[in-house]
Amino acid sequence: MITFKSIKYKNFLSTGNQFTEINFNGSAFNTLIVGNNGAGKSTILDALTFSLFGKSYRGVTKSLLVNSVNEKDTIVEVNFLIGTVKWRIVRGIKPNKFEIYKNDEQLNQDSHANAQQTWLENVVLKMNYKSFTQIVILGSSNFVPFMQLSAPNRREVIEDILDIKIFSSMNSILKEKVKGVRESIRELEFKKITLEEKYEMQQSFIDEIEALGKKDINNKKKNIKELIGEQDKLLEEEKQLEELLSNKNKEVVEYSGSKAKLKKLGNLKGKLGQKVATITKEHKFFTGNTVCPTCTQDIEETFRINKIADSQNKAKELQSGYKELEEAIKEEELRESTFITLSEEVTNLTHGISQVNTKVSGYQRQVRDLEQEIQTITTQLEDRNIEHEKLTDFKQQFELACASAESKKDDIIKFDFVSDLLKDGGVKTKIIRKYLPLINQQVNRYLQMMEFYINFSLDEEFNESIRSPIQEDFSYASFSEGEKMRIDLALLFTWREVAKIKNSLNCNLIIFDETFDSSLDGFGTEEFLKIIRYVVKDANVFVISHKEGLQDKFTNVIRFEKIKGFSRMTS
Repeated sequence: MITFKSIKYKNFLSTGNQFTEINFNGSAFNTLIVGNNGAGKSTILDALTFSLFGKSYRGVTKSLLVNSVNEKDTIVEVNFLIGTVKWRIVRGIKPNKFEIYKNDEQLNQDSHANAQQTWLENVVLKMNYKSFTQIVILGSSNFVPFMQLSAPNRREVIEDILDIKIFSSMNSILKEKVKGVRESIRELEFKKITLEEKYEMQQSFIDEIEALGKKDINNKKKNIKELIGEQDKLLEEEKQLEELLSNKNKEVVEYSGSKAKLKKLGNLKGKLGQKVATITKEHKFFTGNTVCPTCTQDIEETFRINKIADSQNKAKELQSGYKELEEAIKEEELRESTFITLSEEVTNLTHGISQVNTKVSGYQRQVRDLEQEIQTITTQLEDRNIEHEKLTDFKQQFELACASAESKKDDIIKFDFVSDLLKDGGVKTKIIRKYLPLINQQVNRYLQMMEFYINFSLDEEFNESIRSPIQEDFSYASFSEGEKMRIDLALLFTWREVAKIKNSLNCNLIIFDETFDSSLDGFGTEEFLKIIRYVVKDANVFVISHKEGLQDKFTNVIRFEKIKGFSRMTS
């Protein structure tokens, strides 16, 4: 139960900078609020709804709630109990303020104001503005009676009173959950397609790797075969070159030493030449001279002739030896030339063999590299764990997605069943059917208290059916304003009783705004006063009126006056 304790406000509408405070939980159980038009009687209604719901009862915009003289520092504060827990709501304009206190401790304000308001209505108050105005306030000008609400709004009020709005909230949550599950199913179906494609692509990739690997191995084996063939040719060529080199080396050995011999022969030739020159000079001297040119003595003729003959003989011997020597030199020169040619051939052959060996080594290296590559490819083909793991992972993910999708489809079936139960035609309708007889009974009870003898009933769609002893069928619209007011009052009291039974919207406050001033005649007023005096025992009743002659019918009277442009509570 909500027990309203007090409300105070300043710089609110016509109220000035001094707080106006009204006690809702005093000793008087019925209070009359009086004053002239514009004195600020009904300001309490706007202050109360603004503090709880952030909007005025009479539809005044937020900016116009600020006192037009002071133009700032608008504050409204309401205090109430729920059980033993103290609550205080403070709202302000210029500056804006929205504070919630629980047991005098301010609650966290990190969330947005709209989220705070939703939490306040759903968790703390457990009612919204529309429900509040149906069970707490009955007004003549801005109040929309239950019977004038649309069917959806009627249902909303009754769901709040019967505390079954939770089913609508649950259904809304369930719808969001179903929406989320359906979205998950769509995502899973897309994931299934994607994973299936990935699996097929991975399998194709593995097959392609195997095909390319085998093709590459075959090509490399072919290259190896070709290289070995070229290598064999080179080895045969090398063999021939080595045989030729061996023969040439033998010939080189045979013709080796010619250079040294030529040197010796050359030296010998030089010596022979010197001897020939000496003998020729001697022969020329003795042939041409009979007297010694040095000592001018005669040369003995026999000695001279012998010398000439001896020199001639020696010259012949030397010439013969010189000729043999020249032939020997020519022969050695030929051998030296042959040696040089053979040496060059040996060098060329050696170089050729070296080139062949280099080529053979290159071919052998290529063969080894190709064999290593074949081994690597073979190993990769035999051991493709990573790729096969990917393939297995894709398959497992696909199977998991399929299972998850089927599970969520099963959830959808369950959710649809629960949703059918939570819809208006489900559990809520069963509960409403249970309470409709009580609701109709109480409405008629209060109508009879007000001497209004009709048979009023609501159906499951909250459409009224009205009968009287003299006329079968009526509608709410067919009654006078005074008769409508009695029906509205009967419904108000009924909603409060049902709320008390359900402990949902039960509170200690009822406010009637100018109820006596418009529609109720004298007879109806008296009956209404009896109800609030003798029947309503669980709430403080506040009646706002400017009708004269009512003060003595209430235990407490509060008067509002306009003083120097500001509303003041004078008693």
